[in-house]
Amino acid sequence: MPADLADPDLFEDLSDRRLNAVEEQDEEDPVASGQVLRGIEDGVSLKDVHFGYSKDKEILHGININAQKGKEVAIVGPTGSGKTTIMNLINRFYDVDAGHVEFDGTDVRKLTLHSLRDNVGIVLQDSVLFTGTVAENISYGKPGASRQEIIAAAREAQIDDFIQGLPEGYDTRVSDENAVFSTGQKQLISIARTILTNPTFLILDEATSNVDAVTEEKIQKAMDTVIAGRTSFVIAHRLKTILNADEIIVLNNGKVMERGSHQQLLQKRGFYYDLYTSQMAFN
Repeated sequence: MPADLADPDLFEDLSDRRLNAVEEQDEEDPVASGQVLRGIEDGVSLKDVHFGYSKDKEILHGININAQKGKEVAIVGPTGSGKTTIMNLINRFYDVDAGHVEFDGTDVRKLTLHSLRDNVGIVLQDSVLFTGTVAENISYGKPGASRQEIIAAAREAQIDDFIQGLPEGYDTRVSDENAVFSTGQKQLISIARTILTNPTFLILDEATSNVDAVTEEKIQKAMDTVIAGRTSFVIAHRLKTILNADEIIVLNNGKVMERGSHQQLLQKRGFYYDLYTSQMAFN
């Protein structure tokens, strides 16, 4: 295993690696004849999960998390605490060393990768745009989408006005040489892409850092739209974005330190309280 995988929260070019991992495992689906996931009836759970990227360094130590259908679970913690590792295990980019990751009580290792990933939508912190038109970027996960569907998704993602203002609108080509989108606008395109695929389960690696206040507000509105009514895990870096989460899981050094609502955790005046107050001091 490459050394740079030792700390999953410090991945470089993580988006490309995840996309490559999806393609590689799709070609060699170890459970091609496994069970087909057709939505979520109960929820998504991690049960006593242990995992390490190498045999001599365990990253997660007995993690238990349960996201009931339609509920938002936020996962917070310092860099290296294991937040991104949890996302990788849910998608089967890696398999647990011990314990279970389950959808409606069925271990993901018994599900076909194709059906698993058809039901999981991911919005990464570092969004990826592909060479092609803006419309093709939004419809990447649903190639047969109509123009009306694409525009509706862009509107929900707060990016339609910007796209309409481009010289060729949705037919504007995107490439390395024609980088018309800012970091925040790329994030909104990624959110539009996820809205269009309409996943039953959402993993949102929220990214409102390093953007101006107006773009941050648009991203937050778009994230609220894509989360609404869906079972979701939100990997939160800026705690003010997950104040209304149904449950907040606080990780540190691969262990669950605390769990509860925002108000419950503040009242404990523990690890989360210290994280939150330290962030607010800089805002």
